Amino acid sequence: MRDDEHRYDDIIDLPHHVSRKYPQMPLLDRAAQFAPFAALTGHEAAIKETARLTEEEIELDENSKELLDLRLQQLQEHLSEHPSVTVTYFKPDEKKSGGAYETVTGKVKKVDGYAGELVFTDGRRVELKSMIELEELH
Repeated sequence: MRDDEHRYDDIIDLPHHVSRKYPQMPLLDRAAQFAPFAALTGHEAAIKETARLTEEEIELDENSKELLDLRLQQLQEHLSEHPSVTVTYFKPDEKKSGGAYETVTGKVKKVDGYAGELVFTDGRRVELKSMIELEELH
């Protein structure tokens, strides 16, 4: 046998020390001490964010703008009835260029020309300039 094989012979059979002052650490917490160290904290999230796709906002042609304006005027004529509509609009991304098109359905409370928003009865708001489609449900 080599010398390093006998190095712990004097203590190998001694009982395990249990502190009277400190409570024993739960096994789950002990295991967490040996979890892999993440040297690049946030790196994985940054990669996912970069890979997330966004769309570019499309510019409506004049005919589409006129049709949308006409539908908004018709909607305003029936606001007292709180008509149900489906709106598709562009929502800019908060973190990078581009965004996504979203479609919402709900009852309209008002068309706020001053703020430039379509206001739903549940409080949601859609910017008029970001709308690309408006369909009144019957």
